[in-house]
Amino acid sequence: MSEVTQIFGELTFNKAVMQEKLSHETYKKLINSIHSGNALDESIAEEVAHAMKEWAINKGATHFTHWFQPQRGGTAEKHDAFISYSEEGDIIERFSAKQLIQSEPDASSFPSGGIRSTFEARGYTAWDPTSPAFLIQSGRNRTLVVPSVFLSWTGDVLDLKTPFLRSMRALNDAAIKLQRMLGNRQAKKIIVNCGPEQEYFVVSRKLYETRLDLRTCGRTLFGAPPAKGQQMDDHYFGAITQKMIRFMADLDHELYRRGIPAKTRHNEVSPNQFEIAPLYEEANLAIDHNLQIMDIMRQVALNHDLVVIMHEKPFAGVNGSGKHLNWSIGDNTGANYLEPSASPLKNINFLLTMGAIFLGVDKFGGLLRASVADAGNDHRLGANEAPPAIMSIYLGEYLTNLIDEVESIGKVTEQTMASINMGVRNLPRIAKDSSDRNRTSPIAFTGNKFEFRAVGSSHNPSEAATILNQLCTYGYYIIEQRLASAKGKDIRESALMVLKQVFKETRRVRFEGNGYSSEWHKTAKKLGLPNARNTPAAMSVLKEKDVIELMQKTHVLSEREVHAKFEIKLETYIKTKEIEFKTAINMARTQILPALTRQITLSAQAAAALKAAGAKSNLLLKDAEKFADLYQQIKEGADKLEKTLKKGQSCQDLHAQAIFLGDSGEKALETLRAFVDEAEELTANDLWPMAKYHELLTAL
Repeated sequence: MSEVTQIFGELTFNKAVMQEKLSHETYKKLINSIHSGNALDESIAEEVAHAMKEWAINKGATHFTHWFQPQRGGTAEKHDAFISYSEEGDIIERFSAKQLIQSEPDASSFPSGGIRSTFEARGYTAWDPTSPAFLIQSGRNRTLVVPSVFLSWTGDVLDLKTPFLRSMRALNDAAIKLQRMLGNRQAKKIIVNCGPEQEYFVVSRKLYETRLDLRTCGRTLFGAPPAKGQQMDDHYFGAITQKMIRFMADLDHELYRRGIPAKTRHNEVSPNQFEIAPLYEEANLAIDHNLQIMDIMRQVALNHDLVVIMHEKPFAGVNGSGKHLNWSIGDNTGANYLEPSASPLKNINFLLTMGAIFLGVDKFGGLLRASVADAGNDHRLGANEAPPAIMSIYLGEYLTNLIDEVESIGKVTEQTMASINMGVRNLPRIAKDSSDRNRTSPIAFTGNKFEFRAVGSSHNPSEAATILNQLCTYGYYIIEQRLASAKGKDIRESALMVLKQVFKETRRVRFEGNGYSSEWHKTAKKLGLPNARNTPAAMSVLKEKDVIELMQKTHVLSEREVHAKFEIKLETYIKTKEIEFKTAINMARTQILPALTRQITLSAQAAAALKAAGAKSNLLLKDAEKFADLYQQIKEGADKLEKTLKKGQSCQDLHAQAIFLGDSGEKALETLRAFVDEAEELTANDLWPMAKYHELLTAL
């Protein structure tokens, strides 16, 4: 056996471990709960908790934690030791069913969007048995991790996993209902598979420590472009350096131990940019694994004196980082509803699923845009390196022609049905050559799945997956209603007539051209497609009546929870901007201006020395004057940014403040940056107080 197969999942309480540690009856009940999504049978909880504790302790664990996904981003955990008192007062190791199923961390410092006051601190985590428990390791210390949801004491959502799980239930109900109409009795549970491709930057830890902006904000606020960036296109898929191979090998090793199926690693477009991609998994597990990947990646990098940067745009002038979210829908039989088949009825199902997604994107494209909105991703979306903020779908020429054929049918005949069915059956062969070429599209069909390319590299992918689920749910609901009132001879004929109308209605969201072009932006505006340029604009959609109704009807979020999400997103955006602006002001005043003072002094002293020696010193004097001008411009720029920040803080409400900081604040920072970057290009290297781009992007 290879090392991979020997170590894979050794730190995970997976099915093999469950089968070994649990009684046959308990194992069956637990697996049934995992597969069906039904509530856990509480009669088995004590045995499961005991087995989990014994397994973890035998692996060296001393503590356990409920691991959850707060709306601030990232993950959260509070560690408790297994120790407890026995009836005799002795210390024993115990992990009860109650401790497994539910915990009560303090929720006071997590964002809630006004759902509760600070003094209402109680929050609950509850075990999600559909995602296996695992061990985290730091040196010799190991902790049992229980994936969980996080709710307030009133039951309101405080996390990102709960809405995702709710969206899965809504999608399941809508899809199964449609499958019954199609005569499918085998489908019992809908399954969504995901595969988040993770892009990231790596820099030298030593150089990273010189950059206050990278350490504080995750991105560089200043930095002149290097002579050689990515213009030679020589980094993409280039040979991986020995230093990076060692890091990647250690990373893969740690991921395999946790049962995370890392598949692909390669150089990305920008220098020092890389990508890791997993095998596809059931969506809930894939999302949990992606969050683990980000945490483990940072830890492993430190062991190699490296730092991983997840920010969407850490360096100006080179490509930013995204997280392409591959998404497909199927059922418990193994069927993939986005994969053509030899079966005519399954191909009708394929087309109906495409139609459902078209309907969802057409109606709620702005909501999908909002799911990937934050201060970091604003620097990336819409640039000539990432999909535009306009939500459109790319299908490839062959599938587009096939859908146009359905749209143009008159009377449905056996010949018509045969032609369309043959066209769909040919799709897999064609798709390999044509469906994954338009990298400018945010939503691209890639043969048997959709690839949503607008997710930011630092994001929890559950937000985007939740909205994709809801959009598909909405589309299924509309199609099911229309099918119920259709008057075709059979379900296939009725379906084609419904699809004909759906494809006509949603034509505007299908786009095969260059998403970067100004022509598409003009066309999209005429078509009425939303194009939010930044987070404050994107988040406005959460105030729309249709969006609130969608959230309520799918039971993903209540109206109160939607309003809370709006508040949390804006608060996070504002705080991010404030931190960036304050950091830029601090760097300008305490690092850049002192460096310029030394440069001015040296130039002036050199000019004075030449003059004293009787030589001409006009050029040196001009240099000193140029540095003096830059000093004044940078000082004034920092002062203006500070005034802008204070003005933003006086705005009437959060939305107005976010809009002001995203517009006036960002312009003030850009102005300051232009002067600082100019100064960097002229100041002596030994006087510049931080690592430059050419060092940060070439040190590996």
